[in-house]
Amino acid sequence: MSKLTRQIAILERVHQLIRLKATGSPKQLAEKLGVSEATVFRMIDTMKEMKAPIYYNLTRQSYIYTETTYFKCGFYAEELDSTTKRNLSGGCCFTYIEQLVKF
Repeated sequence: MSKLTRQIAILERVHQLIRLKATGSPKQLAEKLGVSEATVFRMIDTMKEMKAPIYYNLTRQSYIYTETTYFKCGFYAEELDSTTKRNLSGGCCFTYIEQLVKF
């Protein structure tokens, strides 16, 4: 696993734990993730820079979101409609080009 892939996986795990209000203290979170406590603080700071509404709740002993929050990182393919296909092809008859390519 590449370093970036591992970091994204850790970030997704942190997001999941925050949503569940189950991070524990920063030290406990570091242990769960297998990283240092300093890394946890850097990660939380980075998430805040990315506009995640995070704060630490002393009563729950967990990081929590102040509002419903989603995190999505990856590549997603989507089917294009005919108008978008036409616009991407510069206005050319895209369906004819698709038929030629399939031939």
